[in-house]
Amino acid sequence: MAHVLTVNVASAQTNPADAALLTGIDKRPTTHSVVVRPPGSAQDGGWSGLVGDFIGSPQFHGGDDQAVYAYAREDLDNWQPIVGHPISNGTFGENLTTSGVDVTNAVVGERWHVGRDGLVLEVSAPRVPCRTFAAWLDERGWVKTFTQSSVPGAYLRVLSPGTVSTGDEIVVADRPHHGVTVGLVFRALTIEPESLSKVIVADALSEDVKMRINKRIR
Repeated sequence: MAHVLTVNVASAQTNPADAALLTGIDKRPTTHSVVVRPPGSAQDGGWSGLVGDFIGSPQFHGGDDQAVYAYAREDLDNWQPIVGHPISNGTFGENLTTSGVDVTNAVVGERWHVGRDGLVLEVSAPRVPCRTFAAWLDERGWVKTFTQSSVPGAYLRVLSPGTVSTGDEIVVADRPHHGVTVGLVFRALTIEPESLSKVIVADALSEDVKMRINKRIR
């Protein structure tokens, strides 16, 4: 059964890439249910979709199209021998550490029904690594390594608010037929620009990614 292994949230901490800034990348598992709702657009000051979670750079992270970030425990396990140490749930800054969901091959626009409280999430975009992520992990050449792996995790928007808890079942439904996956979009944005024209057909892509793709195609 696909399920939420842990729900991870962060408090404000000093950004390891810039001591003058704050970050919410240090997400830790919580034992209580967390309310999830559309946080609003970045222009409206939207932050995380999880109430109580902190995002330090709302101009780049959070907002309706990046309300929730999910990463598969199976993929974290695959990273452990590469980085040479255990990776705890939440270490990649993910809100939901999942089990039994192939997040990289999730189709943009597919919907996840989570738990029993009516929470519905929609896959919107891959995560693209930033310098905060690299500084946080303190792995030399991390951005290049992460990019070449093409295992980015998925951002999701909130279609129907609800709560999420550790152990909640995830039911993947309403998968579009275009076949554009999170992994394909990530590769198109980074190492396979020839695929840009293939991924733009995914209507549910985040507005930011659509603008970046259209600009590069033009």
